[in-house]
Amino acid sequence: IIALVMLGKYFEDLSKQKTNFALTSLLTLVPKKALLVVAKGQTKEVPVAELKVGDTFLVQAGQSIPVDGIVLAGETTVDESMLTGESLPVAKSSGDLVSAGTVSQVGQLTCRATRIGSQTALSQIIALVAKAQGSKAPIARLADRIAGYFVPVIMGIATLGALAWFLTGHSLGFSLTIFVSVLVIACPCALGLATPTAIMVGTGKAAKAGILFKNGTALEQLSQVTTVVLDKTGTITQGKPTVTDVLAKPGLKRATILQLAASLEFYAKHPLAQAILQASTAETLPVSDFETLPGRGLTAKVNGLTYFLGNDKLLVKQKLSTETPLLKQAQALTQGGKTVMFLSTEKDLLGVIAVQDPLKQDSRHAIAQLHKLGTKTVMLTGDNEKTARAIAKQVQISEVISDVLPADKARVVLELQAKGQKVAMVGDGINDAPALANADVGVAIGNGTDVAIDSADVVLMNSDLSSLAQALLLSHKTLVNIKENLFWAFFYNCLGIPVALGVLTLFGGPLLDPMLAALCMSFSSVSVVLNALRLNRVKLN
Repeated sequence: IIALVMLGKYFEDLSKQKTNFALTSLLTLVPKKALLVVAKGQTKEVPVAELKVGDTFLVQAGQSIPVDGIVLAGETTVDESMLTGESLPVAKSSGDLVSAGTVSQVGQLTCRATRIGSQTALSQIIALVAKAQGSKAPIARLADRIAGYFVPVIMGIATLGALAWFLTGHSLGFSLTIFVSVLVIACPCALGLATPTAIMVGTGKAAKAGILFKNGTALEQLSQVTTVVLDKTGTITQGKPTVTDVLAKPGLKRATILQLAASLEFYAKHPLAQAILQASTAETLPVSDFETLPGRGLTAKVNGLTYFLGNDKLLVKQKLSTETPLLKQAQALTQGGKTVMFLSTEKDLLGVIAVQDPLKQDSRHAIAQLHKLGTKTVMLTGDNEKTARAIAKQVQISEVISDVLPADKARVVLELQAKGQKVAMVGDGINDAPALANADVGVAIGNGTDVAIDSADVVLMNSDLSSLAQALLLSHKTLVNIKENLFWAFFYNCLGIPVALGVLTLFGGPLLDPMLAALCMSFSSVSVVLNALRLNRVKLN
């Protein structure tokens, strides 16, 4: 019996090692050695553990980056798939950040170490995955409580069964065989493995796709979500406004309109100004008599002529004609959810510049996938209703809550929960943190702020909204897998106990040998682990 139980445990351990493959593969990503740059540009190979913050190190083509750092010199493309799940390499040059464990593909980089050891992004991910894999989901606690009742009940059944056979004239050996067979075949090992193995495989599979669950509870609760609340800026959109349209009055070139606008906005720091400066390819012109017009825009002189750049309130203040074709075109752009700025002199409208925060490439597809999974979507934004509705229309979101102050986002989440909805909140900014904390499941975009990531239960490392649909699908599949495991563990025991009690012998059948009971018990545990490993075959794309 002991030999067969040990054999079963051996096969069980082999199977369980595969469930932890994602974590062990992450641990092997960091190289053991690094090229430390010493005096006069010479390099010295040292153990990675000896690198300190501020040290300069060299990464050659094909090498893994040893610690987190900032690029000082050189250009390359870096494979970051092990961290973000994104297969396309990312271009890196001076000033860009690089992460430990990622691989430089073609060029050579000189970098300065910014985070080492347990502080690196990879180390924090490994710690997070390990914590999630060791945590218990609520459904696991249910299994624990059932096992707490199950064990004494089985002890009682085994004792009563043995006594019943002994008192009806059977030998002590026969009765002990019944007693041992019941105890062995009903051992709740499979019950104990049902949940943790599925969570280990599910969180590991998610980590490989750039999705980090902070604990088993988040994995289970995400499968129960009925409503996904999405922040607009930086979540559905790129969070970086760009110039989409430039209109000029007859006789003027669009490049001239952009050049004048860029000259006026040269010293401004707000996102709209940066969008105009990036769009203009011409050299900016010197300006004088610069003045900010609060709530309307700005004014300055270029080559002795006064220009104005601002919103429609500026046009009203200047009493410019509202019947020009340019204004009618501008109204159409505004209806499309774009932010429109007007360039004029004191008496004449010269041009219109439209700026919009473009959608992320995968937003439409991701939201369609969420709808396909039966999840309701809500856009929650501080933007005005017209802009919010225009973006929502593009991505097929029907419910929009706009003009929401940061402090009110958490209140909106609570109101949805009060209506009986299980809410997942997705955001990337500091203003999203309270809402992320209040939601049943908070989901942070990977390029978001640290406070947003700290407040969330799930982190999407590659910043793609498609990862949210993948996380939802994986959580559904994992919970189904757990329920399958629990069902088969209970079903197996319910089927095996009567056989071990000798019910078959009443009808002339065989008595279950304790050795066979041990073999069956061991392989029931193996079958649960093998069923959990099926999660590795779930297609997320």
